[in-house]
Amino acid sequence: MADVILSALERQKRSLAAGDILVVTHKIVSKAEGHVVPLSNVRPSKQARRWARRYGYDPRLVELALGESKRIVRKRHGVLITETLQCLVCANSGVDVSNVNGGSSAALLPPDADRSAAELHKTIKKKTGLHIPVIVTDSFGRPWREGLTEVAIGVAGMRVFRDFCGRRDPYGYRLRSTLEAVADEIACVSGLVSNKLSRLPVCVIRGFPYQRGRGRAQEIIRPAGRDLFR
Repeated sequence: MADVILSALERQKRSLAAGDILVVTHKIVSKAEGHVVPLSNVRPSKQARRWARRYGYDPRLVELALGESKRIVRKRHGVLITETLQCLVCANSGVDVSNVNGGSSAALLPPDADRSAAELHKTIKKKTGLHIPVIVTDSFGRPWREGLTEVAIGVAGMRVFRDFCGRRDPYGYRLRSTLEAVADEIACVSGLVSNKLSRLPVCVIRGFPYQRGRGRAQEIIRPAGRDLFR
């Protein structure tokens, strides 16, 4: 991926600079790592066929979603919300056929997107000499709100939070629990460029004062003991 990304920048007469952040959609990570499954190879279970028949879905996609999950969070009105093997809570375990090959194959989430981000970060540093944080994103829905936004599912080279706890706001009030999910916010910004139809799976965020660190997207997942929605 590093060679492809750097070549694309060169063709556009652009280059990475110190302070840049590289944001990559998970789809090209999954393709590069071989996490794409031909649907012709999938044999749906009875459970998958029953659910698919009830709501008019492809049972092979349902089977993949079930296979990529560690538990079903909600299964209602044709919506299948799962906790993935990576501990992400999302629709259909992140299994997706868009922007793959026209519908005959499905892309799965990278098994360890933090590791994928770290490998890309390391390779780009080796090739350019620059410390370029990498964020791997996917589109998630949200409780209580319609529409999708991008979230960070893999991070390397930067802290994922900006902690304001203990600091005072402009009116003198001491903040107690303000932990800003910077990696997710950057992912959302990237979604304005790398949308489903843009054919731009990689973008560069320039000018944001991130904090270097060994951040991981897994840090953003709220522990079960503090999760009031489980």
